[in-house]
Amino acid sequence: MPKQVDHRERREAIARALWRVVEQRGVAQLSLREVAREAGMSHGQLQHYFASREAMLTFAMDFATEQTTLRVDRRLAELGDRPHPRDVLRVMLTELLPLHADARATSRMSAAFVLEALHDENIRARARDGIAQGRAAVEQLLRRAVADGYVHPDRDPVVETHLLLALTGFTTLLELQVIEPRDTLTAIDQHLDRLFVEDAEDDHGAG
Repeated sequence: MPKQVDHRERREAIARALWRVVEQRGVAQLSLREVAREAGMSHGQLQHYFASREAMLTFAMDFATEQTTLRVDRRLAELGDRPHPRDVLRVMLTELLPLHADARATSRMSAAFVLEALHDENIRARARDGIAQGRAAVEQLLRRAVADGYVHPDRDPVVETHLLLALTGFTTLLELQVIEPRDTLTAIDQHLDRLFVEDAEDDHGAG
């Protein structure tokens, strides 16, 4: 009997081919035909899975988000059952930055999606909702850290959330090799050190 091809698996393979096109040749080369060539299939075969460039791009972005979430979850699991919120935030921030191959691929995919969102209302709404959800998760974590005494109560969780998300702006500096990865990590660590109360971990551990 002929081998059954898993529909989801084939769509993910196409999404990874799209990532490679974006990473190696830029978003300007992002077409159904170019992605089909990268994926090793015909234009007609690709259209069996994605009828339009927008549908293909949206799936690729959703898949990139899933992969980033999986990486974050794996790293959080390594922190144990009750990780310090500072460590949780560090993982969330660093996995959004192009500091290794997998993160670089998904980061460039995100950049391509944002460029498309500037000119497409449907994509813009989807991108905005995704970013808003991520932002809300960071703010919720910060509010809990304030309530638990890890962050000083005079810190405004909304402002601190915005400042933390601003650290993802290191992406451009890293991609253009203006700064080194170690410089980025140093800046993130120092920012988190200033945000969190120094003796909070000891106090909670003692309890």
